Amino acid sequence: YFFKHCSKFSITVLTTPWRETTWECENKQELLQYMNNFQPQNEEVKAIRVLLCGPVGAGKSSFINSVNNVLQGRMTNEALASSTTSDQSFTKIYKTYKIKKEGKGNFYPFVFNDVMGLEDGTGVRPDDIKIALKGHVKDGYKFNPASSLSDDDPGFNSSPSISDRVHVLVCIYDANASEMKSSVLQKMKEIREAASELGIPQLAILTHIDSACGETQKNLRNVYRSKHLKKKMGDFSSSLGIPMNCILLMKNYSHEIQLNPDVDTLILSALRLMVDFGDDYADKL
Repeated sequence: YFFKHCSKFSITVLTTPWRETTWECENKQELLQYMNNFQPQNEEVKAIRVLLCGPVGAGKSSFINSVNNVLQGRMTNEALASSTTSDQSFTKIYKTYKIKKEGKGNFYPFVFNDVMGLEDGTGVRPDDIKIALKGHVKDGYKFNPASSLSDDDPGFNSSPSISDRVHVLVCIYDANASEMKSSVLQKMKEIREAASELGIPQLAILTHIDSACGETQKNLRNVYRSKHLKKKMGDFSSSLGIPMNCILLMKNYSHEIQLNPDVDTLILSALRLMVDFGDDYADKL
């Protein structure tokens, strides 16, 4: 298993970051402008669909809320993230989250789907996620951990459009977790393999980086200078088979009551990559 416990007080930071990040306000404004101007290259695609998957409590709903916060320029509560980390998944329904844009009835041309956690017995079944990747799961379908969605179920979309399909898969995991259960790892690998067979691009996000690393908690700009977080990324990459350049470190909004420009920069950088990866895939459909 990876993610062995490491005392946050023994962590050192490198003088030179191992991944460059532009923290200046101009970069945040450029990223916001990019998202405001974004339109899918494929005119048949209404919105780039981002599917978030990972264990319970990893921060899937919190990430959607955080993206919404940044794009609205204020704190929001769109995906209703659970504040308690239990073994039971908070998200039970396959729901599409749209993000409002300026102007009445306007939305950004990308959407998020958040699925149940991958916990044993009560989590989403990998078969359901495989069906969702192809666009066969209707919005509002309630996941049943006991049985997969069948093609005669009312929640089954028999003729999905290009927009119903998933355009980018994002695996989310808690950087502060001590270990990943082998059963969860196996589910994530299975889902990744199914996405690979369909040619769907994949990214991974390690959340709760401030809890995992004391130096990053003190100053978020240490995130890509932390030796501890770099090792966690390497371990995660080896375990799941996702290349390092497709893994991002993330701090979701949780206890804050106002926006932080450094948090915004990490969120917007990840969002741009997701949307660009998904757009390149959707353009080939």
